[in-house]
Amino acid sequence: MKKTFFNLVQDVQKEGECNHCGGCVAFCSAINYGALDIDDQGKPFLKDIEKCNECGLCYSICPQTHELDDDIKQNAKWEEPSGRIISFDVTRANDPGIRQKGTDGGVVTAILCHLFNTGRIDGAIVSKPTPHGRVPWLARTAKEIMDSAGSHFGCSHGMNRFARDYVTFSPSIKALAELKKSPMDRLAFVGTPCQINTIRKMQALSILPSDAISLCLGLFCSGNYFFQDNLFAKLEEKYKFSYTDVEKINVKDNFIFTLISGEQVDIPIAELHPVRRSACNFCEDFSAEYADISFGGLGAENGWTTAIIRNSIGRKIFEDALKNVITSFSVKDNPKYITQAQEKIFNVSIQKKQISEQNQIARKKGVRLAQLSI
Repeated sequence: MKKTFFNLVQDVQKEGECNHCGGCVAFCSAINYGALDIDDQGKPFLKDIEKCNECGLCYSICPQTHELDDDIKQNAKWEEPSGRIISFDVTRANDPGIRQKGTDGGVVTAILCHLFNTGRIDGAIVSKPTPHGRVPWLARTAKEIMDSAGSHFGCSHGMNRFARDYVTFSPSIKALAELKKSPMDRLAFVGTPCQINTIRKMQALSILPSDAISLCLGLFCSGNYFFQDNLFAKLEEKYKFSYTDVEKINVKDNFIFTLISGEQVDIPIAELHPVRRSACNFCEDFSAEYADISFGGLGAENGWTTAIIRNSIGRKIFEDALKNVITSFSVKDNPKYITQAQEKIFNVSIQKKQISEQNQIARKKGVRLAQLSI
């Protein structure tokens, strides 16, 4: 018997494991009839039960149900302990403007702009920063790709405190709905591990329009966070800064808030566990193991990005980017640097898998959940 959206609610949402990736809604076979929708908090819900055709697609592609896991592992030639890896690198964008605007050296932005300017993609599904967090965005020009760069508040000094919680996550898969209005067949997708997982499941089932995605760029993910007003006030008091001065957010070993003055405020990730999404306690994937290339700040110095090239598609794109728009960290400066970055990512990847397994058991026993520590 097929499991439907009702089962998805019971097995995933009510267990606190919904990633809010948006895949179940974006690819609902009855979406044109208004069966499912996403609320203001990013949670999918059954909008009209009479219009659900109970096909079971939503359940199959959810990253938390683990259906189709064998299929996507086979397609990706997945290997222990953290996916297939062709090579590691530590890089940054050549363009100082992109480095300044982007996150961790602006490498993802530089690669996307290069692919667009050389005619190899028609657009990119990204998330765009707003004063209230990130929102899904189908970027159709190089300028729109640039506008999506970075992770920051974008708040003016005269702005009242958050009209709603600031979040570090956007259900980017939702932007695929834009393809119905203006079809494209060469898209890059930038997303978290759970989002990449959903995309790969949809591609395994040959579900339209997932075939339009020609490149998946994954982002390292320790979790998704909601910066509520009362919590942020405590952080401001403890670390002696104001949210109105925050220009950019980065995640490396710590949560890094870069202020307008250039000063950086480092806050241990453990202090943000109270506002970490519950589902992240059960996620097994830190380094976007099913992406073509994975990126993140862990293992790299400030202003640099760690990159994991995972397949031939990723290698071709990355090598071309190295010739034109990005630069590798010089091994002459530190011969062990890339090896150390690789070891750190392996360790965190293994830890996240172990914590997910522990928390599955802890939830059944009703005891305290373990937390990821980087």
